[in-house]
Amino acid sequence: MDGATQTPNSSLGDDTWTVAGRTFRSRLIVGTGKYRDYGQNAAAAKAAGAEIVTVALRRVNLSDTGAPMLSDYVKEDEFTYLPNTAGCYTGEEAVRLLRLAREAGGWDLVKLEVLSQTPHLLPDMEETLRALKLLIADGFEVMVYCSDDPVYARKLEDAGAAAIMPAAAPIGSGRGIQNTLNLGLIIEQTKVPVLVDAGVGTASDAVLAMELGCDAILMNTAIAEAKDPIRMATAMRHAVIAGREAYLAGRMGKRMYADPSSPLSGLI
Repeated sequence: MDGATQTPNSSLGDDTWTVAGRTFRSRLIVGTGKYRDYGQNAAAAKAAGAEIVTVALRRVNLSDTGAPMLSDYVKEDEFTYLPNTAGCYTGEEAVRLLRLAREAGGWDLVKLEVLSQTPHLLPDMEETLRALKLLIADGFEVMVYCSDDPVYARKLEDAGAAAIMPAAAPIGSGRGIQNTLNLGLIIEQTKVPVLVDAGVGTASDAVLAMELGCDAILMNTAIAEAKDPIRMATAMRHAVIAGREAYLAGRMGKRMYADPSSPLSGLI
């Protein structure tokens, strides 16, 4: 990414990113779980400036008109829906769920996640890679939630993933980026977009992810479980913009010793 031609307001204007042929300005994707209700969810998504919302197909009401529906609040003419396979533990479950979703809503840009049945719920990478290959063969554009393993990230990209989405830390943990080295290696080697997904807890975590060179960030719990979700959504929007601008600007080099702002020679 070359920041040389960017304007001071690039993150708000011409500094876009593209996944599977779709171009977006906002680099913050928000989830649709854990909020008090769909109304609060919609308000948070708007405060975050999000253009994409990820939708857990197993946990969000998209079809029962007798109950509150997500689409009545988070409207599809305002946001791009990114269906995901949260709660799936095998490749077959994930593929079947996304095929049903495509039949119901016509969605072909999707987020794949296949979790391990462990307390940390980190991705089962063998099942994830297997499911990805099945979905690619079936015509889906797949953004893939994965561990922060550069080797597996390369395998996912080689298999046709539209975006690589490494976890910063376990889902919902709020612990922030635990391995900046691996994340940096994934960003360096990957030609499709890289998005931090899972583990962000506060605005400084989002800034760091963007300063490392991530194309975007997906978060849910950090906003939904904040004491004031709408204010936190606003904070995250500013954090993503600030981190992106700092990345484009290019930080100063680190030094071992002081380097005074004013020259030491010729003092009065």
